[in-house]
Amino acid sequence: MRDTIAQYLYIVAGLAFVFAIKWMTAPTTARRGVLAGELGMVIAVVGTFVRPEVTQFTWIIVGLAVGAAIGVPLAAFVPMTAMPQRTALSHAFGAMAATLVGIAEYILRQPHLDRFTMVVLGFEVLLGGLTITGSLMAFAKLQELIRGRPIVYRGQNIVNLSILAIALAGIVWLAIDPTAAIVFGVVVAAAVAFGVLLIIPIGGADMPTVIALLNSYAGLSAVAMGFALDNKVLEIAGALDGSSGFILAVIMCRAMNRNFRNILFGAFGQVTMTAHDAEVDDRPVRSGTSVDGAAILDGARLVVIIPGYGMAVAQAQHKVRELSDSLERSGTQVRFAIHPVAGRMPGHMNVLLAEADVPYDHMVELEEANELLSRADVAIVIGANDVTNPAAKNEPGSPVYGMPILDVDRAGSVLVIKRSMAPGFAGIGNELYHLANTTMLFGDAKQVVGSLVSDLGQSR
Repeated sequence: MRDTIAQYLYIVAGLAFVFAIKWMTAPTTARRGVLAGELGMVIAVVGTFVRPEVTQFTWIIVGLAVGAAIGVPLAAFVPMTAMPQRTALSHAFGAMAATLVGIAEYILRQPHLDRFTMVVLGFEVLLGGLTITGSLMAFAKLQELIRGRPIVYRGQNIVNLSILAIALAGIVWLAIDPTAAIVFGVVVAAAVAFGVLLIIPIGGADMPTVIALLNSYAGLSAVAMGFALDNKVLEIAGALDGSSGFILAVIMCRAMNRNFRNILFGAFGQVTMTAHDAEVDDRPVRSGTSVDGAAILDGARLVVIIPGYGMAVAQAQHKVRELSDSLERSGTQVRFAIHPVAGRMPGHMNVLLAEADVPYDHMVELEEANELLSRADVAIVIGANDVTNPAAKNEPGSPVYGMPILDVDRAGSVLVIKRSMAPGFAGIGNELYHLANTTMLFGDAKQVVGSLVSDLGQSR
């Protein structure tokens, strides 16, 4: 009876997860999707509690308490600018849980492991182990604890493929002889090492895709755990997580003009500085003050704002909303052009602008944004670099060549707000800054935008 109740609860939880994914595809229903996912998880936990084989609750409650003690502060105090890092940590924690469960099941089921369960456990620890270290490496790069530039060395592909081959060969060996505990340890060690090697050749500019891919790996590890434990809700949730993460990674690759096959094997995100890049950095630029910027904005009929990671770092989203409101009060149409890889995770700019109560219908995606930019009187770039670089269209030798960008250079006038002429994640100069219709407003984005709002008010 208890097992039947648990299975029904798992079905309800799985349906909640399906609706959560569905509702989170649109900004207007995203909050509902989050609530559905949370409710589904609560139902899944209750379903686990009522299973007949669960007779001791002490350590489960201790685990829930420890997890809550870690999770609540992360949710409450981690700033939006650090959300990609927090997401990477969440992937690491989830993958660690799956890996530890896989190791425990391998030990507890000896010597009665059947071939299917052994193979499932092998893939569970392989995917979980590489996700643990891969996510921790992504966290360290995003947090700038280690260098964000790609680390590339001769023979890297051979080393990576060899370690992966060792792990896969170990799983085959275990399928033949599940009692080979040393081989199981080698599989776990190879998975952990492969996770590190997977991330080090990837540069900071490609972190949005990496996060999506690691999300997929964590989900697939949960699927394997579900098969090993005969747990339907793990299979459903893991499949949703794995497939959606994989699809998102492919979409992000297309948005960045990256070859998806190179994510695993090769210096995906490798960037080399060219002589031309060095020349770009030495060119003169036209800089101005907030008064100059206000004069350019005064009387504009259409203004397109392009947010980037610099806006997130400066926590300038609320000031940007004030600027938008000020312009709209004078009859100016304002829209926000969102590039799919702006920031450090998919949807980063959408989340920040939503936090500042920017209307959803004011945010436009790449294709519509470029149509607006072609007729915009002014484009305001706030802390965005690579996603606005004309070299993606004009320089075949550039590392960003072929990447779909926001055509900011087509606007009548361009205001670029950034701290300095330092390059973005791709490590190259941006030719947009040297165009005749571009004015650079150097300084902290929050302060510069605040000054623009004040100067606009005084000019009217």
